[in-house]
Parts: sequence; structure tokens; C-alpha cells
Amino acid sequence: MKKLMTMTRQFRDDENGAAMVEYTILLGMITVAVIATIILVGNWVVGQWTTLQAALP
Repeated sequence: MKKLMTMTRQFRDDENGAAMVEYTILLGMITVAVIATIILVGNWVVGQWTTLQAALP
């Protein structure tokens, strides 16, 4: 029982796991933002290209 209590206390005091989860969530949010930006810029470029193509004879 003493070993279980010691392991529980160590797990509670260990912050490495929590930091890794936080960094993983942050990385996921950054990834979503980058993908959304690429899609938006891509759509803008397609629109500009289409406008230019229509303007040329």
C-alpha cells in the first residue's frame, strides 16, 4: 500500500505529462491556423488568377 501511495504522489507531482499535453494542443491549434491560412490564400490567388485570365484577350 505504501508503494501505491508513493507512486500516486509522484504522479501527482510530475508536471512533464501536463506540459506535453499543453504543447500538443498548442501545436494542433497552430497547425489548424496554418492550414486555414493556406486555404484562404489559395482561394484568393485562384480568384486573382481567374480575374487576370478573364481580362486577357
